Amino acid sequence: MAEIIQKDGTWAFDGDALRLTPGRDKNVSLLRRELGELLVPLGALAGVSLEQGKKSGRLRLRLRDGADPLLHATGGRLIEPHDPYQLIVESDRYGVAEYFVDEVRSALLLDQVPAGPVDAYLLPGPSVPLSVSAGDGTAGFDGERIRLEWNWKTEDAKAAAGARTLALADITGVEWHPAAGLENGHLRFTVRHAPTKAPPKYDPNAVELWGFKKDPLMALVAAAVQARLPHPAQAAAAHPADARPELPSPPVASAEDDHDALLRRLRELGELHRAGVLTDEEFTLAKQAILKRM
Repeated sequence: MAEIIQKDGTWAFDGDALRLTPGRDKNVSLLRRELGELLVPLGALAGVSLEQGKKSGRLRLRLRDGADPLLHATGGRLIEPHDPYQLIVESDRYGVAEYFVDEVRSALLLDQVPAGPVDAYLLPGPSVPLSVSAGDGTAGFDGERIRLEWNWKTEDAKAAAGARTLALADITGVEWHPAAGLENGHLRFTVRHAPTKAPPKYDPNAVELWGFKKDPLMALVAAAVQARLPHPAQAAAAHPADARPELPSPPVASAEDDHDALLRRLRELGELHRAGVLTDEEFTLAKQAILKRM
């Protein structure tokens, strides 16, 4: 088992999944604390890296497209310190971090985890019910209905209609944008048969965000709703003319630790290395992982 413990959090890898636990340091963001511990299956990973600096570095996980409803709902706009897939590493722990990266990379190579997109969420998203107050309103979600309530800062034209309850079955999309510069952010729900081009300030299906401390928590509401909507890959399946043809699935070995199968894998890795597909480092790590299993 590989584990790295820092003020920013603790990451542990047991060969099948990564357990990401936020730290208790005051610099850990409110969103990461509210999100809590994440269990990321190996199959959801596309890669891992360590960026080293003079005083501190950063471990980064890269997830496969479509694996996490939080990343899909936020569109890659969750930056540090809110990104749960980044961990600040002190310089004197670089050796441990490098070992952690090597172990995860070896497992990805050995299990032949593809880096491409997935067709189903591999993480469950935030638990419900949950309710967040930020910007001009409060958004709550119980798993079936979304409740939007307004405060004294809401634009009159929007507040006049009163609180709104949206059924999950009527939602076709959700998005979260943080405030950036002079542009306000928002949490917006797309409602079936009710298109609108109104800015979030006037849109009764959106909460406007002004860049305050609790704004990122609205991303949790977006992720909880997204996790219960049809996966984006299903949209492509609904339009077969635009979809790529399916490739035949590789044969499944009858026993993962079969000696002959591991020898064949070693030969395959050697061919990939000679062809330049694998770097010297990647080939060495993968070979060592196979030899351990033999």
